[in-house]
Amino acid sequence: MRKLSYNAAIGGFLIGLLLVVALIGAFWTPYDPLKLDFVARLKPPSLAHWMGTDEFGRDVLSRIMVGAGASVWIGTLTVTFTIVMGTLIGLVSGYTRGLTDGLIMAVNNALLAFPGILLALGLLAVFGANQYGIIFALGIAYTPSMARLVRGVVMTLREAEFIEASKLMGNSEFYTVFRHILPNCLAPMSVLATTMFGWAILSESALSFLGLGVPPPAPTWGNMLAAGRPFIEQAVWLGVFPGLCIALTLLGINLLGDALRDRLDPRMRGLK
Repeated sequence: MRKLSYNAAIGGFLIGLLLVVALIGAFWTPYDPLKLDFVARLKPPSLAHWMGTDEFGRDVLSRIMVGAGASVWIGTLTVTFTIVMGTLIGLVSGYTRGLTDGLIMAVNNALLAFPGILLALGLLAVFGANQYGIIFALGIAYTPSMARLVRGVVMTLREAEFIEASKLMGNSEFYTVFRHILPNCLAPMSVLATTMFGWAILSESALSFLGLGVPPPAPTWGNMLAAGRPFIEQAVWLGVFPGLCIALTLLGINLLGDALRDRLDPRMRGLK
């Protein structure tokens, strides 16, 4: 139980801190994150600017606070898209089986053959580099993993006795799927969704670093890293602070995901 408690406490604290910073950044920042001030260009961390300023004199702390909101927004919408689409595809594929299942899984497996970031890069070439293009591209890239998970759970439950009992009672297949099968998918879906939230934040940062994310001057942690790369020797804080935010966020998500898995997985509970 100690491992679970530590993971949940540390992960919950880090993710809670991210949400608080994102919420505050949506309404207030110490400075205007977009205002140029060439007099204050590349100032190191100080009492006036806790995380220094960038090459245009913009306050790094203010931009990180706004970037936290962008990361949470993109991660949340990406995971929501993935859960909705992946659940529907997995339920239809796993419950109907036959030709429908074969066709769906053929497309699903073809998408799974591509690494998520590469598939997102290809889709962004079509949708364009913008916030909602990233959400849609990442959502499509991650949906096959969720669909495959849900399909596996549905296929293990489809012939269960309580499902047969529901059919014998005269319940429709729609009612049986959404009343008896779907609730049993929620535990593994929750664990995967938590992990995908971290994937989305990391992928958004990577895409922004490559210049295919949210276009400047809107701040994200990824494009802040990319912008700070030419100044790594004279202004190391431009890369350290955004990189540290990404690392701590992913650490919190992984710890929280481990704690959630330990709590929801019966096999893990049996080892306690």
